[in-house]
Order: sequence, then structure tokens, then C-alpha cells
Amino acid sequence: MPVDDAVLIRRMTEGDEQALAAFYDRWNSLVHAVVLRILRQRDIVEDVVEEVFWQAWRQANRYVASRGSVQTWLLTIARSRALDRARATKRLREEPLEVESADALVQLAENDASMDAEFAERRVIVVAALADLPPEQREALELGYYSGLSQSEIAERTGQPLGTIKTRMRLAMQKLKGRLQILREDAR
Repeated sequence: MPVDDAVLIRRMTEGDEQALAAFYDRWNSLVHAVVLRILRQRDIVEDVVEEVFWQAWRQANRYVASRGSVQTWLLTIARSRALDRARATKRLREEPLEVESADALVQLAENDASMDAEFAERRVIVVAALADLPPEQREALELGYYSGLSQSEIAERTGQPLGTIKTRMRLAMQKLKGRLQILREDAR
């Protein structure tokens, strides 16, 4: 029986390298897919993925279960590290950004044979929740999350007032929180 993620995190805080190895094996594919989706440069993805797990190792004691699942915590780290790298190389400014749907990330995950049934089930729930959002809310989230734009940049890109973008993103996150509550319950 696989060890629970929270147990792995606790063991990592105690310096257990085997727990880190198990954690890496469990989450590497998904982290890799997220980082690749943001950076779109295979040659730097492995470095960023390594940074993500190094940060998770160093900051395992910062994980708080009441604030979200281990998956949410880890993917937030992955997104932050990928966006930091993108900003450092100025890719966000030098290349036109294409906004694609969350289906692009799903496609990456589907092509990875190591994704198990649990991830497939979660993916279906998340994609359905995103699909149920009004188009303008979904667009704002995708521009922010997948393209790494700030709310000000989203407002500029879409021609909408900043307050409108903030409201759309807040409402979308509230709707997703409700729809994705089942994932938090499953993690317990």
C-alpha cells in the first residue's frame, strides 16, 4: 500500500531521503508536465523540476494540510519556479504568448504512461470544473496560470479594466474551490 503524501512530507521534514525519493517518484510526471507547459523549452525543464523538488525538500515543514492538498502545494511551487525561470530569461516578453485551454496540460499528462488512475480521475474533475466556468472567467485564469501574466497584464491584453479582471479571477477561484472540494476530501 502506498504511503500517504502527508506522511512523506512529515518524513521529509525529519530528513528522510527515502521519503523524498518516493515523493519524487509519485509526483515527477505531473510536475514535469506543468513546468513544460509553462516554459515550453525542454532543455531547461529538468533543471526547474529539480529546483521544485529541492524546494519541497527544504520547505516540507511549511506544508499545512488545512490550506490545501499536497498536490496543490507542490504544483504551486512548480508554477512559481517555472514562472521565475521564464521571467529570468525574459521569454514572457520576447515571444508572443498563446493562450491554450487546460486541455494542453491534460494532453501532456495523457501522453505519460506513468500517470495512474487517480491522476486521470482528478484530471477529469478539474477539466470539467474549468469547462463549467464562464468563458471570460476561464480565460482570465488561463492567462494568469498557464501564461504567467499578472492581473494588470491580463487587463491590458484583454482590454478589460483591472477591477473586472480581479473580480473574474476571484469568482472563478471561488467556483473552482467549491467544485474541487471533492479532491480535498479524497486526499484525507
